[in-house]
Amino acid sequence: MKFSIKEKQDLAKAWFAISLAFAILLGKSQIFGSAFLIFFIISLVTVGFGFLLHELAHKYIAQKHGYWAEFRSDDRMLLLAIVMSFFGFIIAAPGGVLMPYVSKKHIHGIIALAGPMVNVGLAFGFKILQVLIPSWKPLLYYGAFINALLALFNMIPIWGFDGKYVFDWNKIVWGVGIVLAGFSMLLISY
Repeated sequence: MKFSIKEKQDLAKAWFAISLAFAILLGKSQIFGSAFLIFFIISLVTVGFGFLLHELAHKYIAQKHGYWAEFRSDDRMLLLAIVMSFFGFIIAAPGGVLMPYVSKKHIHGIIALAGPMVNVGLAFGFKILQVLIPSWKPLLYYGAFINALLALFNMIPIWGFDGKYVFDWNKIVWGVGIVLAGFSMLLISY
């Protein structure tokens, strides 16, 4: 994969901001304490990696199909996420991968599906690690939960969401994707 300087800056900015927002949400009562650093690191690893790898999956698949693709942060939405985190909730829309219009529905659907399926994989990976490393259970549970939620949320078939492009391409593939995302959400409960 090729990255421009602007894209690297936007990825770093979005990773930092979304991790900060979730750290504030997790550790709001300790925002000025030393424990806040722990919440920030937890968010960097769980939410941050989930966001980063989700976007890089879109980029990788788009470039593999010959399309130019670069991530751009949405600075207003990043700021909104940070502000909202102080009020106990977050709407996370840190930006997205820009690419030219993809006229072939199946290619656009595959590109869109890549991000949520990375989150499903991360949810399962965090769950497996939770079983293997019980002393890290809270961190790993949070990683599994956030990634399952990201997958399920992104598979909603409405405009602007990955699920819309998958649904428009192939309803069976969308159904399998939503079932996997839902199953990953159910799995973390056990």
